[in-house]
Amino acid sequence: MNSIFHRISVRKYEDKPVEKEKIMEILKAGMQAPSACNQQPWEFYVVTDKEKIQKLSKVTPYTGCAAGAPAVIVPVYHTEGLVAPSFAQIDMSIAQENIWLETDTLGLGGVWFGIAPIEEHMEEVHRLLGLPENVKVFSMFALGYPAETRPQQDRFDPERIHFIEK
Repeated sequence: MNSIFHRISVRKYEDKPVEKEKIMEILKAGMQAPSACNQQPWEFYVVTDKEKIQKLSKVTPYTGCAAGAPAVIVPVYHTEGLVAPSFAQIDMSIAQENIWLETDTLGLGGVWFGIAPIEEHMEEVHRLLGLPENVKVFSMFALGYPAETRPQQDRFDPERIHFIEK
């Protein structure tokens, strides 16, 4: 639970690479997510090429801070062979949250950029990375060693809880 109550969006990073072992642990956490009918629609592309990261940082008006990240994870989902294809993006959201929480647990920071469902953004990332035709881009997740800290906001609001009882 610590990461749930500690995780923040980190948009500034130290100029220090993220160890491959930590990235693998983060992706293990992502793949541990539940998925509809256990379809596991995901694959993950890890971008550390600074030139490609610069290009990715220009895909949307909100991705600019990715330019300073030492790594960007691009989760994609399969478009073929899924048991419950209409749930693929939900599955990807669960995996992405696991990735974010494990990133925090490992002392790193990151920020999730929504790419899906905006087709032009999905296609631009797909093109920039030369991805296979049978996958769609879900998101981008910039990560690295945080160059900023702040407390997480307390978002708990009991007014949003409603019990329906007998």
